[in-house]
Amino acid sequence: MTADEFRSAGHALIDWIADHLEGSGDRDVASALAPGDVRAALAEHPPTEPEPFDAVMADVERVVVPGITGWQHPGWFAYFPANNSYPSILGELLSAGLGVQGMSWVTSPACTELETLVLDWMLELLDLPTRFRSTSEHGGGVIQGSASEATLVAILSARHRATEGAVNADGDTTRLVAYATDQAHSSVEKGLRIAGIGAERLRRVDHDERFAMRPDALATAVRADRGAGLVPFFVTSSHGTTSSMAFDPTPEIGQICRREHLWLHVDGAMAGIAALAPEHRAVNAGLELADSYCTNPHKWMGVNFDCTTYWTADRAHLLGALSILPEYLRSAAAESGAVIDYRDWQIPLGRRFRALKLWFAIRCTGIEQFRSMIRGHVALAQELASWVDGDDRFEIVAPHPLSLVCLARTGETTEVANRRTDELIDGVNASGRAFVTRTVLDGRSVLRVSIGARATTRDHVVALWDLLRELA
Repeated sequence: MTADEFRSAGHALIDWIADHLEGSGDRDVASALAPGDVRAALAEHPPTEPEPFDAVMADVERVVVPGITGWQHPGWFAYFPANNSYPSILGELLSAGLGVQGMSWVTSPACTELETLVLDWMLELLDLPTRFRSTSEHGGGVIQGSASEATLVAILSARHRATEGAVNADGDTTRLVAYATDQAHSSVEKGLRIAGIGAERLRRVDHDERFAMRPDALATAVRADRGAGLVPFFVTSSHGTTSSMAFDPTPEIGQICRREHLWLHVDGAMAGIAALAPEHRAVNAGLELADSYCTNPHKWMGVNFDCTTYWTADRAHLLGALSILPEYLRSAAAESGAVIDYRDWQIPLGRRFRALKLWFAIRCTGIEQFRSMIRGHVALAQELASWVDGDDRFEIVAPHPLSLVCLARTGETTEVANRRTDELIDGVNASGRAFVTRTVLDGRSVLRVSIGARATTRDHVVALWDLLRELA
């Protein structure tokens, strides 16, 4: 492909993307394809000669799009959102075009310094503690690929602190114990496995009727493990769990962690972005006590996946856990202490220029538009909850402080209610008009309605409610 051909194809592709996004509501949310359909519709062997760009796009239309699940669809109420925006898409395009590998400052100073800047911008916009700021004595921020990576980085940092760097010594790592509720994200257990600590060293702390961690149960579990000769080292406090948007009481948990010398990681992957709107700053409660914190602009903002903002108040142990310096990565700038090498703040060595899409989104979209979207989604969730409360065929099964409503069908027994709820979920997803996800809360089958897609309006929520009543 020549430069002129690239220009022509690029213009055509931008037009195609815009048409696709603007018309997303005209298609079914979920793909109707069966396993293997996509592969069967494409050539089994690679081409021996270059093919025209138009031929590739024809296969995109014919095969790829029918196999897409509509994360940008206005009827997307599943999981949590994965929003994008036109400025962020352009930032992603520029990143690809520049072709930067920003593993260290010397490999592209702008890649590093722009990332440091936008992390400080996000800290200011979310009103986070200044101890996380890059100019603070011990803190700083970095873009991770996902909240799961952020959790693993936090676990490794905590392990380094607890073992004083003896991460592979028998009797050190194997005695470590971590704590979270059964509502915490699955990445906590996966991170402990990867870190060599193991899932058996994860204590599931009891939660209350709001699905939030009980601080007294945490304190009791820590005391019991210390008495058994184990080493408590890490706690995850969730600010907006995936299943129910539950908020653990971080101010109380943080005091226990301070007293017991435990690393406190706060996972605000979805809900933390709500702090863009000042009236929702309660989602930051207790962060002044946290050792690390993450939230995802690629969820409830307008930034393409992948973009998790992660801050630490203890970069010394992060660097201790992750920094390896062969001769070919040394630079005078890094050894002077004047710059950051972000390869030492993450799991992989290489890294893309992800800061561009966040920078573009903030500058070209404007924070007020993001705030307006968040406020609108919260208002819609509260309205939906009021409709559910007024219909005796349904019930709300968890608090709904923000944009997630957890509901279930009623029934004479839990078994009957669960069956009806599961049938309702299947019916919604088979309709093509909306997409929801199922979870289980204390034995109850639950239909989650996550209102967070950028294109979702009140009309789409009304349509979902009409569908729920029709299927019930």
